Amino acid sequence: MATATIETELVELEKEYWQSMKDKDVETALRLSAEPCILTGAQGVSRIDHATYRKLMTDATWSLVDFEFADVQTQHITDDVVVVAYKVTEKLTVDGKPLTLVANDSTTWVRRDGQWLCAVHTEAVAGDPYGRDKKQSA
Repeated sequence: MATATIETELVELEKEYWQSMKDKDVETALRLSAEPCILTGAQGVSRIDHATYRKLMTDATWSLVDFEFADVQTQHITDDVVVVAYKVTEKLTVDGKPLTLVANDSTTWVRRDGQWLCAVHTEAVAGDPYGRDKKQSA
């Protein structure tokens, strides 16, 4: 089963992934991503291959200015599958405007040929699970 060393390694890989998005370092993000990788979030569920991921990163209308993790937890599924879950505060620029976003994320890391890869990443914007904290239209 996974050890504390592997836990530390995976949390560091998660931070490296986020840093690659901040730095717009597409090659590092791709090196850390399974092909395809499944992404889930407010826009739905997508199966993203490397070519699509590269396009998403290079055509992005947002930039990650900074990020901070809290409440990091890991769950060992097998020796080669580990989930890292955490709360993340993201400071972004979206369509030219600053935005701070708090979300609860998880990544399923899978080890293939000795290398850990992000196979599934989920993001849920923090808030009331029933949407009561969102503006309601009449």
